[in-house]
Amino acid sequence: MTKTILTFLIFLTSFSYSQHKIKGILVPKVKTDWVIVYKIEATKKIFVNNTTLKADSLKIGNKKEAVSVFEITLPSTAKSGAYRATYALEGAGSVDFFYHKEDVTFRFNPQYPDETITFLKSEENKLYKEYLEKINAAQEKLDSIQIAVFQNSTLNAAESYKKSLAKVVKTQQKYEELSKNKYIYPLVKATSRNNLQEIESSPEVYMNTLKNTYFDKIDFSNETLKNSTFITDRVADFVFYLNFSDDEKTQQNLYKEAIKKVLGKIKSQPYQKEIIEFLITQFEATKNLEIIDYLFENQYNKLPENLQDAKFRKEKLALFATEIGRIAPDFTWTEKGKKMQLSTLNNASQYVLVFWSTSCSHCLREVPQLHTFLKDKKNIKVIAFALEKEASVWENFSKTNLYGWYNVLGLKKWENEVAKTYQIVSTPTYFILDKNKKIIAKPEEIADVKAFFNQK
Repeated sequence: MTKTILTFLIFLTSFSYSQHKIKGILVPKVKTDWVIVYKIEATKKIFVNNTTLKADSLKIGNKKEAVSVFEITLPSTAKSGAYRATYALEGAGSVDFFYHKEDVTFRFNPQYPDETITFLKSEENKLYKEYLEKINAAQEKLDSIQIAVFQNSTLNAAESYKKSLAKVVKTQQKYEELSKNKYIYPLVKATSRNNLQEIESSPEVYMNTLKNTYFDKIDFSNETLKNSTFITDRVADFVFYLNFSDDEKTQQNLYKEAIKKVLGKIKSQPYQKEIIEFLITQFEATKNLEIIDYLFENQYNKLPENLQDAKFRKEKLALFATEIGRIAPDFTWTEKGKKMQLSTLNNASQYVLVFWSTSCSHCLREVPQLHTFLKDKKNIKVIAFALEKEASVWENFSKTNLYGWYNVLGLKKWENEVAKTYQIVSTPTYFILDKNKKIIAKPEEIADVKAFFNQK
C-alpha cells in the first residue's frame, strides 16, 4: 500500500512539473477583459485556452503603471510550437511567441505588440528575439550600402560592403551555434539570406538574384517552420513584394509565376493545399478574381479529390459571385404565365438588375425615378427583383408603376435564395449587366446609375 501511494505521489509531482504557464503583461492597461491563446499549425489557428485579463499595477522604471495581466496554464499535452495570444482592442490584437517546455512571460504595449514585446522569462524566445534584432540590424546595414550604390553608381563602397557582409555572416554563425539543440534552430537557420559576395551595380541583377535564391535556406518540410507563421510570411513577401510591376498585365503574370515557384518548392500535397488556400484568402483583400480563378483552376483543382475542400471552394467562389467581371448568377421566374430566365434574355445590349422592396422608402423614391430615366432607352432593359414578405402590395405597385420591366417577386425577403446568392444586405441594390449578363458596374444609388449611362 505504501509503495502504491508513493508511486501515485511521484506521478502527481511529475505531472505538475510537466505543465507550464504563459503569462502576458499589457502595458498600459486595456479596456477589454479577455484573451484567447491559439497554437499555430500550418495556416490554421487551433484553440488552446482562454482566460480573463485582470487589472494590476507594475513598477516600470521609477513609476507604477496600470497594467492588464493574464496567465494560462498549458495542458501537460501541449506541443512545442508557435502560439498566438489574441485580445480585443478595436477589433482584435495579437502577439506571437514560441513554447518549448518552459514557462513564457512577456510584456508589451497592446497598441504596438510586435514592436514592443519583451520576454521576461523563456530562454528560447529571448534568444530568438535577440537574434532577429542583431541579424536585421546587420542585414539592413548591408542593404543600405547596396542601395546607396544604386543611387550613386560612382560611389566606391566595395570595402564597406565587404565588412558589412562579414558582420552578417558572423552574426548568423554566432546565433546558429547558440540555438543548436533548441526549438528555434530551424527558424534561425532559415532566416539566413544568400547575399551577394560583392556589391552589385545593376538593380535588375540584384533583384533577380534575390528572387532566385529567396527560398534556398527554407526547408518546406520542416515541422517547426510549417507550424509557425515563418513560411506563410515568406511566401506572402515573395508573391506580393518581390514580384511587382506597375503594369497590370505584367503584374498578373508575375503573380502566377511566383505562385508556381512557391508551390514547386512544396513536395507535400496536403501542405500545398494549405498554402493555396492561404494565397486565395490573401488575394481576397484586393478581389483579384483572375488570380483567385487561376489558383482554383490551375492549382487547387489539380490536387487529389480527397484533399480538396468542397465547402472552402464554394464559400470562396460565392464571395465573388457578384463582383464586376463575373457572369451574374442565373435565376428563373414566372411572368404572365411564362417561365423566364436571366441568362436567356437577349433583347437588350445592357440590363439593369435592381433588388428593391415595397417596404423600403428609398426604393419607393428611386425605383420610379429609374423607370422614368430609362423609359426611352430601348437597348436597356430592367429586371426588378422585389424582396417581399407577401405579394399583394408588390402586385399593385409593379402593375401601376413598373410596366415594361421584367418584374420578379422574391418572397422570404432577406432569406430569399437569390438575394443570398447576390449577397443583398440593403435595398435598393443595383447591378448593370452587358448583353452576355456579365456584371460591368455596381452603382450605389440612382445618381450613379444615371451617371453610368449618361457618360456614353
